[in-house]
Amino acid sequence: MKNLKIYNTLAREKQAFVPMQAGKARMYVCGMTIYDYCHIGHARMMMAFDVIYRWLKASGYQVTYVRNITDIEDKIIRRAVDNGETISQLTTRFTQYMNEDTGALGILPPDHAPRATDYVPQMLSMIETLESRGLAYQGVDGDVNFAVRNFPNYGRLSGKSLDDLRAGERVDINPGKRDPLDFVLWKSAKESEPDEAKWDSKWGRGRPGWHIECSAMSCALLGEQFDIHGGGADLQFPHHENEIAQSEGAFGHASVNYWVHNGFVRLDNEKMSKSLGNFFTIRDVLKKFDAEVIRFFILRAHYRSPLNYSDVHLVDARTALTRLYTALADVDTSGVQAELDWSEAWAVRFACAMDDDFNTPLALAVLFELATELNKSKSAALAGQLKGLAGVLGLLERAPQQFLQAAIGASEQPLEVDIVQAISRRIAAKKARDFAASDSIRAELLAAGIILEDKPDGSTNWRRA
Repeated sequence: MKNLKIYNTLAREKQAFVPMQAGKARMYVCGMTIYDYCHIGHARMMMAFDVIYRWLKASGYQVTYVRNITDIEDKIIRRAVDNGETISQLTTRFTQYMNEDTGALGILPPDHAPRATDYVPQMLSMIETLESRGLAYQGVDGDVNFAVRNFPNYGRLSGKSLDDLRAGERVDINPGKRDPLDFVLWKSAKESEPDEAKWDSKWGRGRPGWHIECSAMSCALLGEQFDIHGGGADLQFPHHENEIAQSEGAFGHASVNYWVHNGFVRLDNEKMSKSLGNFFTIRDVLKKFDAEVIRFFILRAHYRSPLNYSDVHLVDARTALTRLYTALADVDTSGVQAELDWSEAWAVRFACAMDDDFNTPLALAVLFELATELNKSKSAALAGQLKGLAGVLGLLERAPQQFLQAAIGASEQPLEVDIVQAISRRIAAKKARDFAASDSIRAELLAAGIILEDKPDGSTNWRRA
């Protein structure tokens, strides 16, 4: 089961995964900046790497997974001051909220969740190394900056040349820098900032820049070079580009073998983000939809593809997940061994999909084909395979009746689009002579208070009971 290929952003192609140590995989993912509730875009990022984590483990690797917490940053300081609380109080509270939300979605906790403020000594040591190698300097404003033009091949990850970057909108015009492209490693303390945001250093009191945090934490927990570094696509530049410059500049060699980035969640064709104000928090969506439905919705799209958010898509995800649970509902699996048979045909197809850059849409398609076969055969062995394979993705882990009752409760007043889509699937099932699926859909709608009336011409009318 070690035929995995991963799309490496740096190489711009899928590459066979060859870990640095046989049988072991080390992965670092840029986590949350903790000052507010996590939104669905954050859930998508954490879900993407949860699936990667799960599949690496299912493939037999001993995985060390690190996902950091940024607990010192400009927005955090401003929010704490505005709230009249300490930075620690703010970040502790929202870390707890994040863990509650990710736990609800079935996102496994990483092996390590380092907080940036616990690694300031390591950051200072790395900055000193960069300074000794002519890659860092202190500006007239007291900030310590990275000298971008002194680092060869800056821009490899993002595919941007220095001239492109100089002409771009991201250039920071700061008189304290020797070059506008240089980025901050250590921020000089401001009198207006709380003492909690200041540390002593050879360059004076201050705090670390955002980029140096991840270079120091990943090195401290995974070593100077490790297998996989991940994060959202928006982090390719400047964050991950700057990490490469810092880490390679300090160590003198490559620091990451595979760079992995997930796609955005979009709302009305725009990226969902706090800065645009077009986001839905995880806990707001959880008030409307079952957590497993949200998980299924996210997994229906390949992790590198855009994911379009809408209630309609979530309703459709609920209906699709109901089909899988319904296939399990009438089969007794009590005598089936929990161990997956990876040599079985359905499992082989599932593994091939996941080995192809974690292709969850294709893996889910295998599950639906397996469910269709299960509806016909009522085979306990197939039911065990369906449940086991889905479990690799964190799905179908409840008793079928428990989920179906929850789905019925959520559908007490189904949306019209939900009803029409269910009727369309039922008509298609009847045409395919899949009468078990047809009857299952009718039963689900009836349980939700929807009565169907089949017409001689093949159409179906519906009404609420």
